[in-house]
Amino acid sequence: MSELRVEDNKEAARYELFEEDAIAGFADYRLGEGSILFTYIEIEPVLQGRGLATTLTEAALNDARSRGLKISARCPFIVDYLDQHPEYVAPS
Repeated sequence: MSELRVEDNKEAARYELFEEDAIAGFADYRLGEGSILFTYIEIEPVLQGRGLATTLTEAALNDARSRGLKISARCPFIVDYLDQHPEYVAPS
């Protein structure tokens, strides 16, 4: 089983998923005052279908929540994830 890790690349404004030492995907975001907007997620085509987008999404959302950021998304994958996991979205 390969090692997966997620890092917040603040300069590029994206969370990056690494498998071993190779980038496997990323989730772009925009930071606001006390908020984060996830705009796009991409997993390398040869690695798709292995649940890596979910792994990346969960790590990014957990980090954002631990930082007290209000979470929102434009990325369809993350929008669907948030619909299924409303605990990540603060009540309006």
